[in-house]
Order: sequence, then structure tokens, then C-alpha cells
Amino acid sequence: MTLFEKIVARQIPAEIVFEDEQVLAFRDINPQAPVHILIVPKRVIPRIGLAVESDASVLGHLLTCVPEVARRSGVAEGGYRLVINNGRDGGETVPHLHCHLLGGRPLAWPPG
Repeated sequence: MTLFEKIVARQIPAEIVFEDEQVLAFRDINPQAPVHILIVPKRVIPRIGLAVESDASVLGHLLTCVPEVARRSGVAEGGYRLVINNGRDGGETVPHLHCHLLGGRPLAWPPG
């Protein structure tokens, strides 16, 4: 099981911000911004580069949950950034697709 699967299964505690039948959003334990939320599908998709057509509905649902997660996190009005890492060189550290919602301060461009 991945770290995120264990969080979804409540085997590892997390500060949950949002949950429904398909998605779980929780605060990152190593935040890179004042607000750093991870949004994960409960069904494991290893990475965006391995997503297939049958994953489209859960990926679409994940993205449509973002505005509510941002609202609950207090960054909807000021703005935020979404990041999806893919592979080692892309910064992926957990092989379970997830979206980083970052906000709470001005974010520079380009990142990294």
C-alpha cells in the first residue's frame, strides 16, 4: 500500500480538508506554502503518465473538487496553484497520483 492508500484507509492520521466517495484532500506534512493540500483519488492511479481512458471520470471529478478545497482552505479568493508531478525528475515521491494545491502567499514563476 502507498502512503496515500494508508491515509485513505485511516491507517495513518491526516488533517482532512475534504472527502467524498472518490477523493480525499488533506494537509501536506511538509508544506511548501502556507496552504499546501494534497488531493488524491481514492482509487489508485500510479501517476498521470499512466492514466488511461477509464480514469477520465475520477480525474475530472478530482479537478472539479478543487474549488471547494480551495474555499475550505481560505485561498479561493486570493488564488492558488495546482501541481501534478510525474516521475522522479518531475518531483514525484509517492506513486499514487495526487494534486498539490498551494496558496496563502504570492507564488513565483517559474517554479523549481
